[in-house]
Amino acid sequence: MGRAPRNFYGRTHGKTLRPSQKRYLAEDLPRYRLNHVTIDENPERTELDLAALPGSGPIWLEVGFGGGEHLVHMAQQNPGVRLIGCEPFVNGVAMCLGRLHRAPAPNVAIHPGDVRDLLDVLPAGCLHKVFLLYPDPWPKARHHRRRFVTPEHLRPLARACAAGAEFRLATDIPDYVRQALEEVLRAGFDLVAQEPRGWDDWITTRYEAKALREDRTPHYLTFRRTG
Repeated sequence: MGRAPRNFYGRTHGKTLRPSQKRYLAEDLPRYRLNHVTIDENPERTELDLAALPGSGPIWLEVGFGGGEHLVHMAQQNPGVRLIGCEPFVNGVAMCLGRLHRAPAPNVAIHPGDVRDLLDVLPAGCLHKVFLLYPDPWPKARHHRRRFVTPEHLRPLARACAAGAEFRLATDIPDYVRQALEEVLRAGFDLVAQEPRGWDDWITTRYEAKALREDRTPHYLTFRRTG
């Protein structure tokens, strides 16, 4: 499937990885990695066989899991759920794998790359919950089209969501909230709640802590896929 080349994320590499993080990538990632997602692996863009995911419960997706704090927490708190995490930032993947190395979660599958590749091959209506937590805000006006909450990203997400699926969005950028309220609703979701604090099962992440340190107000939005 064709798509615009614009990325909704920034760099994919940060500071030099520690030896332990390199080991996690070499030894632990193959165990958690979701295969047949990228164009190189699946040039025909054949629909993903959900039997490839661990377990048999409902499927949740986290778009850009950062260091994996929330992903691992949710997987451990919901062992009957199959949780896919997508993250193109190598250092974040390594951090998440470190958490999984210390506290394994067999119901996690990781795609260490662009979530758009995954959305291309997911069966329609297979996702029951989606998390977009403190995404890259692209604060400059000329970069707003790079945000995830634009039609080129939301249309395939909506296609992959089941009727009634929950879409959670957290951000500390007021203009991101504005754009989300416009675009997510247009994409086929209803707004269920907009709160100044996280959900009942929320775990504080370093991105939320940074926002609070810098006196930015977090916003927590809950949307529901219309059916």
